[in-house]
Amino acid sequence: MNIISKTGLSLSIMKKTFFLIWTTIFMVNAQEPPRKYIAYQPIDAIQIDGMANETSWEKASWTDNYIDIEGNKTPTYATRMKMLYDEENLYFYAEMEEPHVWATLKHRDTVIFYNNDFEIFIDPDGDTHNYYEFEMNALNTLWDLFLTKPYRNHGKIIDSWDIQGVKTAVQIDGTLNNPEDIDKGWSVEIAFPWKVITEASRKNGIPKNEFWRINFSRVNWDYQLKDGKYSRKQDGDGKFLPEYNWVWSPQWVINMHEPEHWGYLFFADEKVGGNVNFELPLDEHIKWKMYALYRKLLGAGDNFENMISEIDSEIFRVQGKTVVPNVERHKSGWNITVISPFSSKVLLIKEDGKFIDSER
Repeated sequence: MNIISKTGLSLSIMKKTFFLIWTTIFMVNAQEPPRKYIAYQPIDAIQIDGMANETSWEKASWTDNYIDIEGNKTPTYATRMKMLYDEENLYFYAEMEEPHVWATLKHRDTVIFYNNDFEIFIDPDGDTHNYYEFEMNALNTLWDLFLTKPYRNHGKIIDSWDIQGVKTAVQIDGTLNNPEDIDKGWSVEIAFPWKVITEASRKNGIPKNEFWRINFSRVNWDYQLKDGKYSRKQDGDGKFLPEYNWVWSPQWVINMHEPEHWGYLFFADEKVGGNVNFELPLDEHIKWKMYALYRKLLGAGDNFENMISEIDSEIFRVQGKTVVPNVERHKSGWNITVISPFSSKVLLIKEDGKFIDSER
């Protein structure tokens, strides 16, 4: 597909190159880099029992502790996790500190985050479209769904989609739904079959020596007790107090559905205990800034035309290289494009938020 007119793009770049002579190049950072994790392959069979007592789990590294979703507050209770993968499944193990472990929802595909929960978000292609969401509570009740686009882009939410063959287990260090004692917390262990979670990726195979975009959320509520039973806490007017959102890689906004902020999971083609060094491609740094510009343009409203002019003059630098964004308008909508100084690829975000990279 001819995404962009080479002639038109060249003229635009010539104009901006001329503009560079007369103005200052802005030194801007799109965001702090998302977190990353290297998943290795196990050396023994993984039993999904919520305990993670296999040698492979012992050898696997812990992630950094979760942080508040906005990135500027420390969560009340600690959360950390590990990941592994083999030829059949992608595995997760998470430990959550919690003095009162409670859950009430028992039916699959209920809105699980109305309880305290653990959540996984996966975008295999990193284009912010066609991604998976998974939630579970301390009763091991699941909610899995498929989103064609983020909510901001008015995509479809396919609630009937299931991760067929998923295996999950919960272990509680304490007692569930018992207000008479103080618990230490709860842990979850999960296996996602590759044959399901690769369905929305460009490549159907296991992504060895490749990375996916992924993030994790833990929703936690203040609680109240009535007749010895837990529920979400309400104020004097009967409104629920806001939840806490603790995540692995910060979103910088209370919204998990901005996939461009998610972290990076690299699948090392080595057994656990290895020492692989994974460095992000520099095009990913450009992509972060492009999405910052995209969000500004998407929310511009009546200031849309002025915002286009602002973006067209917002030249920035990545690793000492000049990057020139360009807003194009077509019958099918507007795009933000960049020619990468690192890969020479055309990097493009469409009006509906989808990211595309292609050779020139």
